[in-house]
Formats: sequence, C-alpha cells, structure tokens
Amino acid sequence: MADPAINKVLVEKGAVGYALTEDILQRLPDTRVEQIADAQSDNTDETFMGKGTLHLMTYKGKFLKPCPGTRNYICCGYQILNFATNCPLNCSYCILQSYFNQPNLRVFVNLRENLKQVLQTIDDHPERIFRIGTGEFTDSLALDDITWTSDLLVQEFSKRKNVILELKTKTDHIQRLLASKHRDRIILSWSLNSPYISTHEEHRAISLEKRLKAARACQSEGFAIGFHFDPLVYHHNWKDGYSRTVELMDKYIDPKGIIWISLGAFRYMPELKPVIRKRHPNTCVLDGEFIPGLDGKMRYFKPIRIDLFTYMREKLETWHRDTGLYLCMESDDIWQKSLGWSPERSAGLKRFLDQRVEKFFG
Repeated sequence: MADPAINKVLVEKGAVGYALTEDILQRLPDTRVEQIADAQSDNTDETFMGKGTLHLMTYKGKFLKPCPGTRNYICCGYQILNFATNCPLNCSYCILQSYFNQPNLRVFVNLRENLKQVLQTIDDHPERIFRIGTGEFTDSLALDDITWTSDLLVQEFSKRKNVILELKTKTDHIQRLLASKHRDRIILSWSLNSPYISTHEEHRAISLEKRLKAARACQSEGFAIGFHFDPLVYHHNWKDGYSRTVELMDKYIDPKGIIWISLGAFRYMPELKPVIRKRHPNTCVLDGEFIPGLDGKMRYFKPIRIDLFTYMREKLETWHRDTGLYLCMESDDIWQKSLGWSPERSAGLKRFLDQRVEKFFG
C-alpha cells in the first residue's frame, strides 16, 4: 500500500492542544484542516467511508479492553489497545464496515496521556502475561508514518516482562520499527490469504509477496513474527491458492522465528451482508453456504470449516511442525476434528499462547 492519501483532517475541539494533534498536523502541512465540534462528523459518502479523511479526537473510554469474544467459542484471552478505529485499506470482508457505523480514519490523540493507566494495569499484575494487540479495530501500521504511534508503544511495552505487544498489518510500513532499538516483547504480524483473495478482495493492501518481504526484513532484524489467516475464504480453487501462499512463506520466512499462526474462517454479523453487497458488488466472499452460529454471526457449515482448517494444518505442518497454530473463535469439536487436539476452553488456549510467549521471550 502506498502512503494513505489523506486529503482532509478534521480536528475535534476536544483534541486541540494535544501533543499528538500538533505532531500529526506538522506532518501533513499541505492538507486541509477543519476544526469541528466534539462528536461531529462530516457528510462523507458512505460508499467510501471517509477513507481519505483523518479525524482527530479524544477517546473517553478505557484504552485497554478484552477482545470481544463469546463464551460459546474458544477465545484466546487477547487484550485490545484501542488507539484508532477504521482503516485506509478497503477489504471487502471487513467487519468495520458495519461495526462502528462511523466514517473517517479516527485517531485518539489522548493515547499518550492514557497509556500510563494501561501500563499501571500491567504492572499491578506481574504474575499474568498480557497479550496486547492494536489491530482489532484498525490496521496497526497503516497510519504509522503519520501518527508515529509505534514509537511510543514499542518503547514502553518492550520494558516489561509480563506483556507482549502485537502489531498486525497488511502493509509494509515498517521503517519506524526497523529504526527503533527495541525488539524485546514486540511481535510483528501479517494477515495473509490466498493470492486470489488478496488480489480481488483486499483492496489497497499490498501483495502477499510484499507482506512476506516486509516480514522477512523484520525477522532478520530480530523481531518475532506471526501470521493470521483470518478470514479463510472458501472460494474457487481455494486449496491451490492457499498452497501457493504457504509456498511463498517458505520462500521468505524462517519458520523457527514464527511465534504463532492463527486460522479463522470468514464469519459476519447479518447486518454486514447488505453493506458488503453495496460497497463490493463483485465480491466472492458471500458465495459460500452459511448458517447462524451460536454467537449470532453467519458461519460456514461445519464440514466446510473443518475442511479449511484441516487443509491449512496439513500444509503448514508439512512446512514446519511447530508454528504455534491455533483457531480463532471456534468450538471444541472443530478443534478436535481439524487440528487433532483442543485446549477445551478459553483458559486452555490462553495458557497455550502464554507458553509460546515464554518460549520466545522467557
């Protein structure tokens, strides 16, 4: 992906005076700036969702929250550091198209001031491993050349021994990370898919090969890396497609440096379907056979999910036996039938991933 094309900056009244606001505006000297009232937006065409508009605001809630899983499926116990919402990429399957129902690339400029509370929570529980990520409601690095958020986060999280910070992306915006002297407790992860889905459904994202070249560059500089095949999409010739992706991984990546790989089948809340149909009329992601899951999301029939996961397990294990493979938001029986084992419940999956952290970082 090229640098995000920001053509306008909206600054809420409450965001004025924050250091991050001033820094961002200095990095966009030729961009039109409008000051607006708090909680105000502009009349952005919903088809484009304001992906060219940077919206600077303060966040009133807690910056660190548990991943919104459901007790009906096995969850990994991830924690989300919410520094921004929405994404300049335009993936057809993205849940953010309906999750927030708010346009623009929203950046919370009071992150630095509230990070102390997040770090205090971590320091108050030295017996616990915190696995924290920033890629749930945005791409972790897509705006990093503008916000420099990674500078602040990497410096603070690498100091602590009971936490890891995972930055997940579909970009190659790694320059600031490579320039940093911090490596400990930091995981750089890339979302991967088949070449067909990457090309036809992950609009504005860089190619798989460029993602893997970026991952290789980070790996060679001492970073632990991860990968996420989520969502796996059941599409024409999907086996050949995902096989090609694993072949590309073999070309660029040392599998011994992978802390984990997650697998998740495409799933969506029912209200997302008409949004996808409107914004991406030529998409293939809705073509499969779906049924309502226990969490209210539409999911592939179980045999399809088992087929997807089993095939990916076989391909990845043929490449390397120990990549920390796990399923995202699936049931015990799906684990057993596709991976051949199960953590049984969320606490078991958390323990498995915590052990991966201990293995890589001590």
